[in-house]
Amino acid sequence: MSREVDKGASAAESTARHIEDLILEGSLRPGDPLLPEREMALRLNVSRPTLRQGIRMLEDKGLINAEPGGARSVAPLATSITDPLIELMSSRKEVVGDYLELRGTLEGFAASLAAVRANDIDRATLTSCMERIDRAHDEADARNEAEADIDLHVAVYEASHNIVLLQVMRALSGMLRKGVFHNREKLYARAEVREVLRHQHRAIYDTVMARDPAAAARATEDHMAYTRRVLAEIAAAEARLEISLRRIDGGTITQRG
Repeated sequence: MSREVDKGASAAESTARHIEDLILEGSLRPGDPLLPEREMALRLNVSRPTLRQGIRMLEDKGLINAEPGGARSVAPLATSITDPLIELMSSRKEVVGDYLELRGTLEGFAASLAAVRANDIDRATLTSCMERIDRAHDEADARNEAEADIDLHVAVYEASHNIVLLQVMRALSGMLRKGVFHNREKLYARAEVREVLRHQHRAIYDTVMARDPAAAARATEDHMAYTRRVLAEIAAAEARLEISLRRIDGGTITQRG
């Protein structure tokens, strides 16, 4: 849907501010390609020179990326894994628990807000995500189920209608997609775990749709606690296996025959 730009003191600044608002509210997402210049200018009801100047302001701020061939896209905001602190944290296995603990608290809050604030569009998006989870689960498609899992969580953040919470949680989900803190495919490689996750996602979905904020928060927190426990068990099993393998060959620094 097009929205007319406020023709204030500077049309270019107003255009830039309008696009910033779309990014902030989540209508424009990291990586989204922008329309061609001619069509975007028509949608925003501004001249192409004005649009160009506004886009340039956003490029200077790092909000818009210029692509080869003149195309432009929304920058990958707050999802970079090249930041030294993020890289340092992701290299420490003990940080995974802290990451999931934080997500549990924030996502419980997001789910409680979504139960109260979700509108018909939000509820339709949540339903679509849940249907994708069910379909992928029935087809034993672990990769698609894992993707639909993340999309359901993002849909809950969007349905919370809290802009700061949405952007923070989108950043965390972006890191999850890239395997920054843990490899979610390890969860979905286990059929029994996939079954539990499906039931937990159904509980989150059902409580949000039932407009029950307390139950939605509880279902989300239970889900994150379970995820944290299973990942800890997987990590412990992998550590034991590494020790056993080292014992076989003497840690690679002996001359066992």
